[in-house]
Amino acid sequence: MHASNEKSKLLGRIRRIKGQIEALERAVEGEAESEKILHLIAAAKGGVSGLMGEVVEHHIRYHLADDPEYPGVLKAEAQQALIDIIHSYVK
Repeated sequence: MHASNEKSKLLGRIRRIKGQIEALERAVEGEAESEKILHLIAAAKGGVSGLMGEVVEHHIRYHLADDPEYPGVLKAEAQQALIDIIHSYVK
């Protein structure tokens, strides 16, 4: 990540995921009901998937599209199509 605001945003997401994992650990240690544990797992999985989507999107926009070695390789429309496909798969 290049911009500090992007870094801060990602670190915020990572910290939320960390909190979700810690809550999951506490639930298992406390012998919580399976339903609660499954809910916590789903939340953590969603958080990780969202993080993956953001990082992949950043990579597409700033490394594949703007790479000086490959000028104009990935036009804006192609970028968005690829990003939409990836977001649909990482949900």
